Amino acid sequence: MIKMIHYNNLLKIVTLVSALTVQIVFAAPEITKPLIITTIKPLAIIAQSAVGDQARVEYLQSAVQSAHEVSLPVSALKKIDQAGLIIWIGELFESRIAKSMQLLPQNKRITVMQLPLSMPTDTDRQKNVGGDSDHAHGHGHSRLNAHSELSAHSALRADPHVWLNPNNANLIAAEIQQRLKLPVKEIISADQIADLAAVLTPLSEKQFLVHHDALDHFTSVFNLQSGLSIRDASGASQGARSQYRLRQAAITSAASCIFVEPQYADRDARVIAEELSLPIAVIDLQGLDQPLNEDAYRHFMQTLVAQFKDCF
Repeated sequence: MIKMIHYNNLLKIVTLVSALTVQIVFAAPEITKPLIITTIKPLAIIAQSAVGDQARVEYLQSAVQSAHEVSLPVSALKKIDQAGLIIWIGELFESRIAKSMQLLPQNKRITVMQLPLSMPTDTDRQKNVGGDSDHAHGHGHSRLNAHSELSAHSALRADPHVWLNPNNANLIAAEIQQRLKLPVKEIISADQIADLAAVLTPLSEKQFLVHHDALDHFTSVFNLQSGLSIRDASGASQGARSQYRLRQAAITSAASCIFVEPQYADRDARVIAEELSLPIAVIDLQGLDQPLNEDAYRHFMQTLVAQFKDCF
């Protein structure tokens, strides 16, 4: 009887050790994968699409934060120390964390606004939002010089919401892949972009209001009206004069609907919607509900196009 108990205990120990060994063997590859940290969710979507299962991707932005409001608590600093690559937009977009980001080694950091991105030109941006200058609507592009920070003047016309242009997303993905010595591949193909453009073509003359001034890249690449913004590019409320001119522009241009974003309070948008009898639709410009996987960016863009179309 005693021998049988000893045998059973020994069998349990051997089984437990075997199970732990299997777990360690299967967990070991995960430990060796490089860690990529992005400041905001949209960059994590691009990064995960770029690396697939070759790296781990995490982001610092919480579900209740605007992309402009990302900060660095102690837990975030620990993650950054562990990361092999940190990706952020740049100083003029994420001013709260600029000093910390600029202290990181160049070989550990990608500053997106230093890449040779496609940018909407001044003529792309139809500023009928109550500002002091209005521009004709066009669809040309300019490029930022590689490895040069934006000046304060150029920031006025260079929309930093660069992930909303699929061509920029492919360029950012390529930079990530090159840094990690992975094969360079597109995360959204030209055919897929063309399919999205075909869905949006019937809406090219439709005017709309959007909660904050963030859609220049999207509207430019898909040849849409640039929209009228309730808030400025940082999500801050505008003054009474701007709000009055916004309403006049919405009436004059026969705006069809108002987009609101999940992370912003929408009271101001709902007031305007009631005044002008316009429908409201949610548009998620940051992919807050998008799972991170190798097809994340393609799915994000498909969802964004569907949300845009549904408003009309």
